[in-house]
Amino acid sequence: MTRAERIRAERGRRRRRIAGGFAAVLLIVVVIAAVFVGSKLWHTFGSTNDYRGSGKQDVVIQIQAGDSTTAIGETLHDRGVVRTVRAFIDAAHGNSAISAIQPGFYRMRTEIPASSAVQRLTDPDSRVGRLVIPEGRQLDDTTDVKTNAATPGIFTLISRATCVELDGDRHCASVTDLRTAAADTPPAKLGVPGWAVEPMTRMGADHRRIEGLIAPGTFNVNPSASPQSILSTLISTSAVNYVKSGLLDTAKAMNLSPHAVLVVASLVQREATPEDFPKVAQVIYNRLAEHRTLEFDSTVNYPLDRREVATTDADRAQSTPWNTYMSEGLPATPICSPGTDALSAAEHPEPGDWLYFVTIDAQGTTLFTRDYQQHLANIELAKHNGVLDSAR
Repeated sequence: MTRAERIRAERGRRRRRIAGGFAAVLLIVVVIAAVFVGSKLWHTFGSTNDYRGSGKQDVVIQIQAGDSTTAIGETLHDRGVVRTVRAFIDAAHGNSAISAIQPGFYRMRTEIPASSAVQRLTDPDSRVGRLVIPEGRQLDDTTDVKTNAATPGIFTLISRATCVELDGDRHCASVTDLRTAAADTPPAKLGVPGWAVEPMTRMGADHRRIEGLIAPGTFNVNPSASPQSILSTLISTSAVNYVKSGLLDTAKAMNLSPHAVLVVASLVQREATPEDFPKVAQVIYNRLAEHRTLEFDSTVNYPLDRREVATTDADRAQSTPWNTYMSEGLPATPICSPGTDALSAAEHPEPGDWLYFVTIDAQGTTLFTRDYQQHLANIELAKHNGVLDSAR
């Protein structure tokens, strides 16, 4: 190779080395740029997939029975709580508390991170609108005459259950508004079943016309709903449960209306202890069959909103739609919301010819008889034991 050829060859090798160096530098630049752009895209995607911050405003959402994690995520997305369903599913993955969430209403916030939504849902303090109605409660509050202790009625229990704080303001359905809705709303809009419409209508605009139509039990009520809507939900749900219990079929077999059986059950609930429920039910039916007045002090006390074993002559002389001393037959409405056992007793009374009963001691011993003179002797025994101050 000549000297000129060697010089040209060396120049070619230098050019290739320089080109290779530029290619390597360009590759490094491309890789760095790709990483940078990918990172930007990743963060951009993440920010559109989920919210950040503490949210905008409080909102009440409902979880239905049987809702899956996806269904819950869809509810949260629809109400503006989470940005995407996928973000909530990812945040809830592996959290066993999510699958244990109970149906009901929960206070949440709009536009919060999915992880915060999971945390709020699993916090017991977020649950709102849980209503528990014990057996034997009536719509209005009652007072024990001897102890002066107050027992909250169903309206008060509903009002308390609907109280929720939203963005610093406390909202509750008031007892007054609930009474007004009960008195003024047409039966159809209150979800009143057909078998209760006629006796309810007879009561005019008295809020007690819906007594007994809200069954004891545990309910989920929407704190943000109107009083009318809340009562409608409770009454219609109770009506379904009454059908499931067999009330309509049993009443038909007994040649009675379902409302009448419900009234009997309420009397049984107030007049007896569970072990005597079936016998007391039979006493009621026996007295009705013989066209005798029932003469139950519980029916006298009912519109007085009080609990007392006995009543005075003046109390019993008051003419009300419930006073069974003054009028023959059943009171105009139930006098409380009877429980399952009382309703079962009204549907399946214990056979017997009893016309009278009286509790004779503090242990709840109750004596039943058909003979009036024996009943008077039993009353004297009750007086002697301090159970009664005056005769039934």
